[in-house]
Amino acid sequence: MSEQHKSRPVGGTEYSWCKAVPGGTGITVLALHLTTPPNIPFLQNALRNLQISHPNLRSKLSFNSTTHTFSLATPSTPDVTIHVSGESSTSQLINDSSESSLTPFQLIVEHEMNNNAWINQDGSVPESIDVVFVTVYNLSESEWAVVLRIHTAACDRTGALSCLREILGMMKSGEDSGGFKEEWEVSLGIEDCVPDGKAHKPFWARGVNMLGYSLNSLRLAHLDFVDAEVSRSSRFVRLKMNSDDTSRILSGCESRGIKLCGLLEAAGLIAARSSKNLPEGQWEKYSVATLTDCRSLLDPVLTPGHVGFYHSAIINSHDIQGGENLWELANRTYMAFANAKKNNKHFSDVADLNFLMCKAIDNPGLTPSAALRTSLISVFEDPVIEHTSHLRQEIGLEDYVGCASIHGVGPSIALFDTIRDGELDCACVYPSPLHSRKQMEDLISEMKRILLDGCKEEEEA
Repeated sequence: MSEQHKSRPVGGTEYSWCKAVPGGTGITVLALHLTTPPNIPFLQNALRNLQISHPNLRSKLSFNSTTHTFSLATPSTPDVTIHVSGESSTSQLINDSSESSLTPFQLIVEHEMNNNAWINQDGSVPESIDVVFVTVYNLSESEWAVVLRIHTAACDRTGALSCLREILGMMKSGEDSGGFKEEWEVSLGIEDCVPDGKAHKPFWARGVNMLGYSLNSLRLAHLDFVDAEVSRSSRFVRLKMNSDDTSRILSGCESRGIKLCGLLEAAGLIAARSSKNLPEGQWEKYSVATLTDCRSLLDPVLTPGHVGFYHSAIINSHDIQGGENLWELANRTYMAFANAKKNNKHFSDVADLNFLMCKAIDNPGLTPSAALRTSLISVFEDPVIEHTSHLRQEIGLEDYVGCASIHGVGPSIALFDTIRDGELDCACVYPSPLHSRKQMEDLISEMKRILLDGCKEEEEA
C-alpha cells in the first residue's frame, strides 16, 4: 500500500454489507429535489470538505480476489467527481421507465438505488472502488436532483444524514463554513467499539441462539410473493401524514412510553395479515427487525456526525391472529425490542446475525422461494427529525429522500421514517417484482388507515 494511503480490514458487520451490496442490498441514496440550479463548483468544494473531515467518504473499498477479503483504504487527499446528467440524457432515462405514474424525482431515486457500481458486469467484485458517488440531474428547465449514492458499509443512515445537513448548511450560507478538521484515519468498525463484556455470549448459548434463529425462520409467514423468479430491483412508495395526525400519533406513543418504531411495526403487521384475507383467529408468525444506532453506547462514545456503520439489528417475531388493537400490539412489539436491547442483544447477537445474513446470501435457497427475505419489515428505533421549510426559499429545496436498496437480502419492506416539519414521511422500500407496486401501495394505504384510526382513538381517549 502506498505511503499516501492508510488501510484496515473491514470488520464483521462491514463485511456482511460488502457481501450484500453486490447483490443489491445496502446502496444508500440521499437525494435532493431542487427548484434552484445547484452551483456545481461550490458543491464540488463542499463535498471535498466533507471528505476532508470524514475519511470514510474518501475511502476506497478494496477486494483481494485471492483471499476473498475486503479492506477500506483511505488516501491522504480527497477526490470526488460530480457527474452531471443534462436535461436530454435525464429525460431519456426517465422516458425509458415503464412507471409513467411516477414523478421524475422518484424515478431518479429508484434509478440510483439500482445503479450498482460495486459489482462488475460479469458478476465479479471490483478490486478497488470509491464508496461514494455524486450525480446532478437536470430534471427540467426548473428542476434538479442532487444525489449522493453511498456504500452502506462505509456510512449508515445517521452518518449520511449528518453529512447531508452539513451540505445543506453550506448551500444555505453560500460559503464554506470553515473549520474542517483534516482526518486521515478511517473509522473503526462497530465491533472494535463495543464496551467490554457487552458482546460476550457463552459458546453453548451462541449455538442455541443460532439454532433458534434458524428454526424460527422456518415458521415465519411472509407477504405473498408476486414474482420470485425474475431478477429484482428496489422500488419505493411513500407514507405521509399531516402535522395534526402526526402530532396525535407521537402524543399517543409518548403517553404509553413507547417509540414510533413500535407503532409502525404494529401497523405493518396488522396490514400484512389483513392483506391475505385469512379467517379470523388463524395465527401467523411474522418477524420484524428494529435497527438501533449504537453510537451513544460505544466505547469511545461517538457523535451522530461520526461517519461509519454503527447500527445494529434486533430481530423479534410476533404471532398475529387478526383483530389486534393497534396500540396494544404496538406496546407488545416495542417492549419486545426494548427488553432485548436492555439485555444487550444489539451487541451479543451481532456476530450471529452477520453470519446468518452471509449464509442467506451464499445460499438463497435456504429462504422461502429463494426470496432472501429475512423479515416482514424493518424499522429504525428513532425517526429522523428535520426542519427544512425555510430551505425552500433559501436554496430551492422542494423535497428530499433518504433510503437504501433491499432487493438482495433483506425485509419485504424497509421503512425510512422522517418527521419533517412536524409531518411523518416514510420512504417504504421493497423488492420488485417479488412484490408489486400495487401490492405495496395497497399495503401502505392500509397501514395509513390503521394509523389514522389510531389517531382517532388517541383523540377520543
